Amino acid sequence: MERGKAKTRVGIVTSDKMNKTVVVDVTQLKRHSNYMKPIKTTSRFKAHDEKNECRIGDKVFIIATRPLSKTKRWRVSKILERATIVEGEIVDEVSEKGGIESDSTNHSP
Repeated sequence: MERGKAKTRVGIVTSDKMNKTVVVDVTQLKRHSNYMKPIKTTSRFKAHDEKNECRIGDKVFIIATRPLSKTKRWRVSKILERATIVEGEIVDEVSEKGGIESDSTNHSP
């Protein structure tokens, strides 16, 4: 007997501080029903990471599963992309010159 397809999502890991658990943010782009303006919505899921492989910034594929704890109903199926880490900080963009752009600015008096 088939049970049907399991729910799947693709998201970014935002927290890996728990043991064998990661928090995954899934962003969706929806249209407002009246105004047709695109609205970005973000859902947060706690997912089971058996081997503690995921790090903050990783893009992961999660799949629905039976309840594993009070709030954990998802598990990490695979890691799609690893986060780029330079000296302990996550880097999202690399400039065309080959240097790394940082969002933090030094405000000295």
